[in-house]
Amino acid sequence: MRDMVNQGKVQISTEQILEDKSSGSLGCCGWLLFGISLIFTVFLFPITIFMCVKIVKEYERAVIFRLGRIEDKKPKGPGIFFVLPCTDTFVKVDLRTVSFDIPPQEILTKDSVTVSVDGVVYFRVYCPISAVANVSNAHSSTRLLAQTTLRNVLGTKNLAELLSDREGISHNMQESLDEATDPWGIKVERVEIKDVKLPHQLQRAMAAEAEASREARAKVIAAEGEMNASRALKEASLVIAESPSGLQLRYLQTLTTIAAEKNSTIIFPLPIDMVSHFMQRK
Repeated sequence: MRDMVNQGKVQISTEQILEDKSSGSLGCCGWLLFGISLIFTVFLFPITIFMCVKIVKEYERAVIFRLGRIEDKKPKGPGIFFVLPCTDTFVKVDLRTVSFDIPPQEILTKDSVTVSVDGVVYFRVYCPISAVANVSNAHSSTRLLAQTTLRNVLGTKNLAELLSDREGISHNMQESLDEATDPWGIKVERVEIKDVKLPHQLQRAMAAEAEASREARAKVIAAEGEMNASRALKEASLVIAESPSGLQLRYLQTLTTIAAEKNSTIIFPLPIDMVSHFMQRK
């Protein structure tokens, strides 16, 4: 909805500019030159046909200037169109989507960390007349504006937001660029953050912090495992204490496990009850 409103505003402003330009006539000198050019074209028709006939491709549009004024409210093309020599000039505008890389920018984040960020921008011209009449070089201006917008947007973010919220940052940059380039007849379709380069010292500090955090988490998990194991052993001892024969069965199971491993030495466990019985006789 916002894009439609902005596009309508740009079209209205462009039409107003064209009406203002076309409201003033060419004047006596202008009509005289136009007539001379027309007569010259008619008399030298076999030769001037190559100067008058122009062709633009499907993805191009031509904005025609007659004696410095935009001839029509709409650009010409695609296909064949005619111009008069000496009085008419035209500018071709490419309507295809153009992409360019934003050079790496040294940016100071909100938490005073210096990072190097680069990105890519996709845009296209949707109003050829505005792209020609309202800005001297639409593509170069958009590139320079993208660099400054990248600095302005990332300067308000801290390092954690810069690393985790790339999609939101790209969306904010797209909105800012699209709003600024609307008077130029340019539609910014997409902005992407390609790479964020951190200083080597900061990378080592972040790696040490992450390693310490993992070690602390591992120690906590090991301590929780020991605690759960001790609780399980306590419950097992209570079950065995209720049934003295269960302890003997546990002894036999231990012997079976040791014999299955083909060990040369077998240890026979001695029941604690027998030892206590001999101690009482003494």
